[in-house]
Amino acid sequence: MKDERKAKGQVILHPSSFILVTGCPIVSFVTSASATIDIPPPPVLPGWDRPLRFGNVELASRFNLAPLAGYTNLPLRLSVREIGGVGLCTTDLVNSRAILQGSVRTMELLATSPEDRPLAVQIYGGSADDLAAGAKWVEEYGATVIDINMGCPVRKVVRGGGGSAMMCDTTGATVDLVARVVSAVRVPVTVKMRLGWDADNLTAPYFAREFERVGVAAVTIHGRTREQGFSGSVSLDGIRAVVEAVERIPVIGNGDVRSIRDAERMLRMTGCAGIAIGRGALANPWFFRQLNDWMATGRPGSRGTYGERLDFMLTHFRRLIEWRGEWPACIQYRKMAAWYCKALRAGKAIQQVLVLLDKPQTLYDIVARLRDQGPPAEWHELDAADANIHVPSGPIAHW
Repeated sequence: MKDERKAKGQVILHPSSFILVTGCPIVSFVTSASATIDIPPPPVLPGWDRPLRFGNVELASRFNLAPLAGYTNLPLRLSVREIGGVGLCTTDLVNSRAILQGSVRTMELLATSPEDRPLAVQIYGGSADDLAAGAKWVEEYGATVIDINMGCPVRKVVRGGGGSAMMCDTTGATVDLVARVVSAVRVPVTVKMRLGWDADNLTAPYFAREFERVGVAAVTIHGRTREQGFSGSVSLDGIRAVVEAVERIPVIGNGDVRSIRDAERMLRMTGCAGIAIGRGALANPWFFRQLNDWMATGRPGSRGTYGERLDFMLTHFRRLIEWRGEWPACIQYRKMAAWYCKALRAGKAIQQVLVLLDKPQTLYDIVARLRDQGPPAEWHELDAADANIHVPSGPIAHW
């Protein structure tokens, strides 16, 4: 399989690259920097020949940007949307009571624009009155979809009765609360949740079935329990149980999808109607476009050229400045330094500068230098290495 084009970092499709495995061809891409990357064929799934709908809202794609606290703000959403392929973006989770109080920080998290559509606003809280009133407020504000958070595991959310704590009550109170929100608004209401509180209380199938009964338009299920936090592996069997628990509404799978192979495995093993992607999109903003291309043609295409990645860095940063100003933009950008630098193979020295970023010109100078240098010898636009997206690790009981 040697070819002089390998030295130039081109993608080569050889006739011998179509290997039969259990009757399915696997496309192999060869890069100059890594071993062969096998691309599995897209699964054939019922209903995927039609657009995905959340109630009366039709989505352009079945691959959605999942909410990530501190990341999925307006600047990132707009930057990802420009690349293409994303069906629905969701805001950072916002406290319904803080919405009603007009909290300045909450209003910043709710910032949007006409280009930021369709948009789900994710609300949380333990009070039915607050959630219903908050849902009405964001509907008037222009939300396309209202998403109720029942998955957040952190203590400050759970101790108020929100997030994963809502999955503990199967007496009917949680279902009634969600029904209140559904009846309070005209836009579709969805729920994002985990499998349950812990391995002994896997309540997600029950809730999905009951939520469908009271009018919830879709459910997104993260395949871990609250107790797991981000430890261990996502349970695809657990997600499958939720898919099988409902009759009509779409169930969106979530968790640990960072590559085409991850996506293929989730779709094939769960039968979910789509995938919500969080950390995988931070590492690779081209992921949504790749997934759509892969489902349509079997070939995902590249993760963006070196120059395109540098352009994305600058676009994202400039939007952060427009959103909150120069100093807050620098602070926000520091926590993104690791995944930008790893994706570009920029090295520890540059990463250390970016984690202490204090003025825009520093970033502009670094990008100019990287652009002049060009990609390092080991870099390739099809590099399969995941960027290091830091999340708290291990069980989460004491967060």
